Amino acid sequence: MNISTLKKGNKKLLPNKYMFAPEWIILGVNNVCNLHCKMCDVGTKNLDSNFAQNLVGTHPINMPLPLIEKIIDQMANYYPDSKLAYAFTEPLVYPHLEASLQYAKQKGVACAITTNALTLKHKAKIVADSNIYISLDGPQDIHNEIRGHKKSFQKAIEGIEEVLTINPNATIGVFCVITEWNIGYMNEFLDFFKDYPLQQIGFMHSNFVEQRVADAHNEIWANSYPATASNTDEVNIDNFDLDVLWDEIATIKSKNYKFPVSFSPEITSKEKLHEYYDKSEIRIGKMCNDVFTNVMIKSDGSVIPAHGRCYNLELGNIYKKNLKQIWNGRVLAKFRSALSKNGGLLPACSCCCNSF
Repeated sequence: MNISTLKKGNKKLLPNKYMFAPEWIILGVNNVCNLHCKMCDVGTKNLDSNFAQNLVGTHPINMPLPLIEKIIDQMANYYPDSKLAYAFTEPLVYPHLEASLQYAKQKGVACAITTNALTLKHKAKIVADSNIYISLDGPQDIHNEIRGHKKSFQKAIEGIEEVLTINPNATIGVFCVITEWNIGYMNEFLDFFKDYPLQQIGFMHSNFVEQRVADAHNEIWANSYPATASNTDEVNIDNFDLDVLWDEIATIKSKNYKFPVSFSPEITSKEKLHEYYDKSEIRIGKMCNDVFTNVMIKSDGSVIPAHGRCYNLELGNIYKKNLKQIWNGRVLAKFRSALSKNGGLLPACSCCCNSF
């Protein structure tokens, strides 16, 4: 029996006694971002949502270097095959980025960095040997409008080209969140990158929680796992032209590119696409995989399940417990069990990218 089958059986039969290591330890290394994205609660300053509080609700602003070194030491000790992900809020402005990456390298811990790439050109030497995931929102003018910066796309491209100059074999992936503003422009976006040696381009359907879904969720779960509306301040789901989007997805899938092109989640029909956006209370996915693959550590050492879009549930704190104790701890075990007993997802999980 292979490891994948064993993991699947463990998730299904004994979710509260998970026996395998995390695949990722995700870091919220700071509480600041240098862009103002329309589809993000941090960018729109909606600081009451779970998403925003998970990203910018802790102190200090920057994760202290001794803390990140403690995390790396524990990974090397307990989970040497797990990967460290610098993901939130904007890792390239983290003052201890270079020192912590060097420390991780000394300890044999593999790292990946997710960035908006605004300052990538200036940090290229520091990150060129890491896996780099760049978040872009469409062709130049579309991206710049969404990000609230008139040269953010140009600076990202300069950064990509600088990294490739330093390391022609660099591992670079580009990810684009589908929004009302970039539907109809995804083919143009792909054509721009057709000659770049990318690892992949991934399109991600919007992750959001509407107020009515949060309200329905909280009728049951308010005392245990309260939900909030998220990532809907400046986004109007009714403005998504889903017929155009479906045709565009079909066109993209009919083409061949030098790099893999993916959609997450993989929605298989126009009807399901309308269901995802128009009836977001319906759960299309089957179960949360992230509670069995990763945790996120904030700048104050507190740990939450999965990543920034999950519930603001503290599993423990690295200053008080080690990674192994938290990963195998009572709070996360209870959460995994609650998800399992409720069909794999809670109501507010319906439009989360990790439920598929």
